[in-house]
Amino acid sequence: MTKYINTLRDLELATYGFAGQGDSIIKGGGLVGGIHTWHDGTNLLNGTSSPNLGSLYNVIYGQKVWSMLNQEVNPLSILPKRPYTSSGWRVMTTRPAGGTGSAFGLGTTNFAAGNSMLAPNADEIGGVDENHELATTGLQPLAPEYTTLFMSPKTIAHMFDYSEVAAEMAKIDDGVGDLRAIIREDMGKFHAETQSKMVLMPLEHYDAAAYADIERNYTSLLKIVSSSKEMEAMVDASMTNASTSSTSGLIAQLVTIYGDSSNRQLAANAFNESYLDAVINYGSGYAAADVRPLTLTLVNTLIRDLRLNGGTPKVILTGYDTIQTIADLLQAQERFLERKEIVPTHNGVRGVKGREVGFRVATYFDIPLIPAKDMTSTGQGATKISDMLFLDTDHLWLSVMKPTQYFEDGINHGNPFGVGVLGNRALFRTMGETGCTFFKGQGKMTNIQ
Repeated sequence: MTKYINTLRDLELATYGFAGQGDSIIKGGGLVGGIHTWHDGTNLLNGTSSPNLGSLYNVIYGQKVWSMLNQEVNPLSILPKRPYTSSGWRVMTTRPAGGTGSAFGLGTTNFAAGNSMLAPNADEIGGVDENHELATTGLQPLAPEYTTLFMSPKTIAHMFDYSEVAAEMAKIDDGVGDLRAIIREDMGKFHAETQSKMVLMPLEHYDAAAYADIERNYTSLLKIVSSSKEMEAMVDASMTNASTSSTSGLIAQLVTIYGDSSNRQLAANAFNESYLDAVINYGSGYAAADVRPLTLTLVNTLIRDLRLNGGTPKVILTGYDTIQTIADLLQAQERFLERKEIVPTHNGVRGVKGREVGFRVATYFDIPLIPAKDMTSTGQGATKISDMLFLDTDHLWLSVMKPTQYFEDGINHGNPFGVGVLGNRALFRTMGETGCTFFKGQGKMTNIQ
């Protein structure tokens, strides 16, 4: 009977043989039984049922440590990085005339000294008579309104330690080798992943009663891309806590951003739209019954509103489930004109590949769709999908005061007194904060299924 050697196991059986397995080789000295044992069971050796071959053979795990976790950092990576050159910035919040909205407001206000020209008459927005007298009706001094915003750099740090014995033992037997290098690499990935998680922190976690220290983190994109109306809807749906006072409205931790809370410090059960409000489409409310199907009309309307505001979405950040939903919605509109492979990128971050047909699925209106595993699904519906952030990254960035640095000290460096243990300690540290100079140019689609 002809036998074939196709695998290393076949070669091993043919060479060394296993008693009781029918693959032994007869040699001059007699029957040879291998000193090999199965990985997951006991093997007979010359009729001995328990030869304890495990003492002679060990499972070898290798030095490489393979991660079983998805540690992508797309949300952090898509944000442009800028040096932290100033603590804040000045912003114009009101036109000299025409109000604070995206469109120039017209109304019935007469152009006279002392009048607020938020809604001027249509014939009193600058057209004057020949040789018009200065500082008279129709030609009064005007001025825009300004305010200031500031941000404090946040310090993000993660520390780890390892003993001298552990470091030495890892170099012998079936160890991992350089324990320090392996842990440092994994902790570095964790340090980056944590920062990415911070910039996608759900808005409902800005709850002083439950998370008093949430402001130590980077300011979340979900807080930057929000509105006072949305926050009031979340409080009404008991998704986050309001102030214990019946008159102070939403909690300061929820409404204060970059030092400004005056325009969002609301009365109870009320909201006040301001220049800090982004374009938010969450439907009629955040109750469980208010979740609605995602449609292309909803997406198109939000993109249109952003462009009317003067924003230009550069990237859509969302979850894999929402990208698949968009692909399904576009399925009926595909035209098989040519074959393309679309893999959108933003700041070097790769999105998902488009369908190999004429219609581009991995971009929407040429805006890259970038997936984020940590994207929240705001709402209380049982079948909701990930939110969609429409970001104008010309006005949204990560301000870096000190880039990520690695520090280490301890007995291996000749200084156990510095760390106070017979071992070593190390940490990663990054200093920065997310910044935004144009809130109305940012958008969010939420409470969808």
